[in-house]
Amino acid sequence: MNTFGNIFRISIFGESHGKWVGVTIDGCPAGIDLKQEDFIPDLLRRKPGAKGTTARQEEDLPVFVSGVFNDKTTGAPLTIVFENKDIRSADYDAIKNTLRPGHADFVLHKKFKGFNDYRGGGHSSGRLTAALVATGVIAKKVIKDVAITAKLIEAGGDTNIDAAIQKAVEAQDSIGGIVECRVNGLPVGIGEPFFNSVESVISHAIFSIPAIKGVEFGSGFAAAKMQGSIHNDAIIDEHGTTQTNNAGGINGGITNGNELYFRVAVKPASSTPQQQQTWNKATQSVEAFSVKGRHDLCIALRVPVVVEAVTAIALVDLMMHSKAINS
Repeated sequence: MNTFGNIFRISIFGESHGKWVGVTIDGCPAGIDLKQEDFIPDLLRRKPGAKGTTARQEEDLPVFVSGVFNDKTTGAPLTIVFENKDIRSADYDAIKNTLRPGHADFVLHKKFKGFNDYRGGGHSSGRLTAALVATGVIAKKVIKDVAITAKLIEAGGDTNIDAAIQKAVEAQDSIGGIVECRVNGLPVGIGEPFFNSVESVISHAIFSIPAIKGVEFGSGFAAAKMQGSIHNDAIIDEHGTTQTNNAGGINGGITNGNELYFRVAVKPASSTPQQQQTWNKATQSVEAFSVKGRHDLCIALRVPVVVEAVTAIALVDLMMHSKAINS
């Protein structure tokens, strides 16, 4: 569904070419300083503009509908919206019948019996990550002593990001990437096994980001090739500090006080300038097809701040549940 969290609950809404996208946050503590300018740094990190990103330009200025009074959160449900202004819906007329490969067009059409808004991906668009980033700004304020940092460490299989983007521009084909995230300042004991382990909740949130195809914590899949004596992290003091961090800061689904570390795999954007083949519903045949509109050649460039946001959202809810912070 469109709601995430148990105590710090968020509900996301809107479509790429609708009037608004936004979020309602229930369970946000009262008394948090909150002004429009607080959102600008993270929203700028999400916005396009760099080489390899879409030409679509939105103001991305958050509008407080409820839950904020005199620049403080009130404790009531907090609703934030972003207006969609730079839309070109005519670019999507072709996909009424021609389902874009790699996109959710086919499954959305089937699931919602053709009533889905297909323009720009509708409710499945990366445009809705503006609402996630805005929520992340608030979540980071709630857990202000926890530092969350994500960055793109690889694009198109190359650790030289600039070179990878230049190759994608020259080839006029999209590429994916790997984002790493590090969280410091977490206390020991956050996480609720079995089903609300730290990995489970963070992964749930991470996979809500469009284009995410994988996540691994600590040594991740490399652990399958390691021996136990090597993979085990030696504890070197009474605080639980470990010599290595193959566990990624988590044991048994619970934070162990060390750095929480994970990596996320971002697929190439499905909208590529390259001509492809796909099914046309009207002609009942496979036809040559090229995507129209404005799209990212490397969507992974804009993902790190979204990863930070959903990680903060997940951790706030977990920490409230563990009474590590007040709800």
